[in-house]
Amino acid sequence: MILRFHLFCTFILAVLLVPSMPSYGQSVKIENPNPQVMEWKIGDTIRKALVYIPNGAKTNKTPIIFTFHGHGGNMENMYKTRRFDQLWPEAIFICPQGLNTVGQLTDPEGKLPGWQKGIGAYGDRDLKFFDAMLASLQKNYHIDTNRIYVTGHSNGGGFTYLLWAARGPVFAAVAPTAAVAAKVMKQLKPKPVLHLYGEKDELVKTQWQKATCQFLLRLNDCSDTGVPFAANAILYKSSIGSSVVIYSHPGGHAYPPAANQVIIDFFKQQSK
Repeated sequence: MILRFHLFCTFILAVLLVPSMPSYGQSVKIENPNPQVMEWKIGDTIRKALVYIPNGAKTNKTPIIFTFHGHGGNMENMYKTRRFDQLWPEAIFICPQGLNTVGQLTDPEGKLPGWQKGIGAYGDRDLKFFDAMLASLQKNYHIDTNRIYVTGHSNGGGFTYLLWAARGPVFAAVAPTAAVAAKVMKQLKPKPVLHLYGEKDELVKTQWQKATCQFLLRLNDCSDTGVPFAANAILYKSSIGSSVVIYSHPGGHAYPPAANQVIIDFFKQQSK
């Protein structure tokens, strides 16, 4: 009898601890009330993002920070390592989840999640995902359309450049990290940008990124000499109002946590 009672209690406890699966269109509460997993149906595919929504987002003009993980990364780790919700709690902070993608420098079989690398690739599945996220946020919240930003690391940084090229008018500023503009370089129009790279990056080569930075300075018609913006970061003022910050740290491809505050400080200074 005691054994049966013990088994019954164990069964009840297990049932209570199993999370219920959401139906399409619902949010999964991770904490109370934030962050939460939101879902969008793009074609036949359910896409997800981990999202922080500040109190008052339905009534107050609210900025958005889109934040894209690198190849092989995920939305949870991007959220935990950036925590822009703590640095700018008045802004919506959204970390989308990529789909399996053939890597350019690693993962040739495409077994890990990432983002399209060119306009038109994969049927523009990730551009369509971005459009759907933005449209639903604008429908459900009082978005400050002059303060929408995007950042991303490595492959996510490349997708940040792609979004700048394909959806440039949406953004007040961008902040790609450990990435290059590559195929979309000729499609970029002047815009405030912070680019971060490591002096010892052996994956996305440092010299490639330095070449991208030189292009950005020319694109935005910046001064030849810069002024300190933060530790490891130099601000180059622009004659057309599109300043460039180059953040060069002594490490490699990994993202330095100190950059979080620098990126937020930069974004806060930019508005369309």
